Order: sequence, then C-alpha cells, then structure tokens
Amino acid sequence: MHKKIIDKTFNMFWETEVPEGEVIISRTDLKGIITYANETFAKISGYSVDELIGKPHNIIRHPDMPKSVFKNLWETIKQGKKWEGYIKNLRKDKGYYWVKTEISGIYKNGQLIGYKSMRYKMPQELKKQMQDIYDIKREQEEGNVRVVIYINKKTYDRLNKLSKKLNKHPVEILEEAVENFYYIQEG
Repeated sequence: MHKKIIDKTFNMFWETEVPEGEVIISRTDLKGIITYANETFAKISGYSVDELIGKPHNIIRHPDMPKSVFKNLWETIKQGKKWEGYIKNLRKDKGYYWVKTEISGIYKNGQLIGYKSMRYKMPQELKKQMQDIYDIKREQEEGNVRVVIYINKKTYDRLNKLSKKLNKHPVEILEEAVENFYYIQEG
C-alpha cells in the first residue's frame, strides 16, 4: 500500500531543485539500508546525514511513484546490471525533488556487497512528462490516484478526531465512508 498523506500545508507542492553540477550520492547494503549519504543528499532531502544512515532508502519514496518502477529497479540491480531512470523523491518536509538516477552494484573481491546510487539534476521538460506517465501507471497498476480536495475546517477536525479514535488513517475513513454511502445509494 502506498503512503497515505493528509497534509493541510502547502509543503507537498514545493519542489526542491537539484543544483546544476551537484551529485546526490548514497550507498546501501543489499537490503537497501543506507550506509553512506553525502551532504548533497542530506541537503536536498531535508534529512541530516545521521538521520539517513541506517534507514531504508525508501524513506524518501514519494507516493506518486508506481511500485512497478521499484520492482524493475530491484530486478535489474539484483542481476548485476545498472538501472537508470527518473525518480520523484519525498523530502522530510513532504516537499519533493526529481532526479535522474543511476544505480549499480558495489563489489569487493568479486562479491556484490551493496549498491551505489548517483542522482543528478533532471531536465525540466521531462518532469511533467514523467509525472504524467507515472500517474497513469500508478492508476492502472494499483488503482491509486492523487487528489487535492478542499474541505471545511470543522469537517477536517472531525476527520482527524475520528482517525485517532478509530486508530485508522483519515484516508481509510474517507474511503469507507464513500463506499458505504455509494452502497446505500446504489442499494
């Protein structure tokens, strides 16, 4: 299941640009746990290097990204091949950043011991194109769509109160309410 985000801030709309000429570098173990992160990675992602080390690399996975992209990525690198593509990442503050990505194996004495990821500034014209492609893939493959809605404050507060009381994510409550209402209307 994708990350479900309810955010009443504007942060999710803020894009952080990777500066021209800078490279985001990280290394992981074979399970995707971060073992090295450069300062550029920390700065762009909004985390400190210490916060990144020891965490799964998918800590920065944006919910807009289709799971199939990462399935293909893992299948490719586990075969010892280099994976290249475009990824939208989630910042700590819920903003985002796009990167052109190259991931390949790290070998010691001929043995695969981890993976390295080099990420670069992505051409601006490809961002909208890739967002459209990923939106279609995510909807077709997973049935998930991104929406932005405006609700009144009273409803928002009630939704969050109900979420805490039921120990359910607000999106789950909305989905159940719509399904129940639809069932009643369609009989």
